[in-house]
Amino acid sequence: MTTRRTRPAPRPPEGTPPPAELARQARAVLADAVRIAHWAADGTSTGSAPLAAQALRRASAALELPPAQVRAGWDRARLAGLIELHGDTARPGWRLRAWDRDDSAVLRGWVALFDAWSLVHASPDGIEATAVAEAVEAVPQVLSLLQLSAGPVTVPALLDLLGQRVAELHEERCEVPYGPQERPVPPAGHPADLNALLLDWALEGLASVGALTLGAGHATLTPLGNWAVWVKLEQICVAAQSPAGNIEQSAADMLLGCARLTPGPARAEYRAWLAARPVGSAVAELLAVARGEDALLRGLAFEALRVVGAPAEPVVRSVVTEAPLRPYALLWLAEYEGTDPDDAQDVLSREEATWLWVDTAAAVADHGETGLLVRHLDSAVQGTVPALLDEVRAVGHPRTVQVLVALAAAHPDPALAKAVRRAAFQVHTGGV
Repeated sequence: MTTRRTRPAPRPPEGTPPPAELARQARAVLADAVRIAHWAADGTSTGSAPLAAQALRRASAALELPPAQVRAGWDRARLAGLIELHGDTARPGWRLRAWDRDDSAVLRGWVALFDAWSLVHASPDGIEATAVAEAVEAVPQVLSLLQLSAGPVTVPALLDLLGQRVAELHEERCEVPYGPQERPVPPAGHPADLNALLLDWALEGLASVGALTLGAGHATLTPLGNWAVWVKLEQICVAAQSPAGNIEQSAADMLLGCARLTPGPARAEYRAWLAARPVGSAVAELLAVARGEDALLRGLAFEALRVVGAPAEPVVRSVVTEAPLRPYALLWLAEYEGTDPDDAQDVLSREEATWLWVDTAAAVADHGETGLLVRHLDSAVQGTVPALLDEVRAVGHPRTVQVLVALAAAHPDPALAKAVRRAAFQVHTGGV
């Protein structure tokens, strides 16, 4: 038996509501999005990224909501993982199915929306994309000040911090001018204080997703926003669940229980779980989990099937035609037939490898740590970030936007984060 030390998870700030109350607040923020997601999942909508005009009219009539509210709810539903687009079909995301019973799924969905606030709230007209990107990069510092202040913060204080952070970004990029410079003249139609305009936009965007409230000259984090910022600042590592008792669990619960074990102990746990069941039913249960919407469980299910070995081979071969399972099944079969695991990736086409990269990134975004998501970039077959972004946009994975938004939020390189954020926006809006 291996004894593993884990540090206790930090406690949230005093006064933070319990998860059930936070989830209730998140459900309230996303109420329209949930209604529209249920409508779309009934097969009554087209699968375009911006809701098609005809579908928009149908949704507005069916739900008795103004078109603008329907359009906003559609965007939120997609960004929160309530809807997934598969070709021309809108399908319910796994979070929608778990919405009424799983508070953690609700909170993850809201955090995905929180990370994508700059996509939800359109930036001011006529502002250069570079200035908008700098504001987005500076917002985490603004949120940190709000969280550490534990109460209202005046807009001038936030504006001062935003200006300092933007200046630091210029300095980091060697954009500080040298020698005497003429005072720049703001472009026609732009306000003199661009930072003030961008701060107003950012605060309104964060308020629109329920992260903060705006008062007369001040802003305050909501309980949801305070909790989300604290979680990101703390970078909580979920403690590994004890393997004890997993033998009695369902396949999904067993896999989650093993998620943070190292490979050796995890394989031992898979063997114990498999030994307590008929092989056929165990394999069927693992494949049922793999067909679900949780990408982490999909990968872990195939790890458990590796322990099964030969009895699983016919069933694994039969799922090669199922697009979401195909990359996993091809790798499993290659390793089963004797290919070195380090060379098994060669059996995947470029498109299959890219799909697998996005699926794995989705698992990391949902369950992993920020640093792991950043390091996941190195595993892409494309070799360069621009090539990766081009192929990720083309592969059509239903979690593409959420993965790119999470990666942009996590990556420390401002230029790379900007490019990833732009790609997320293009996929979200159906652009190229």
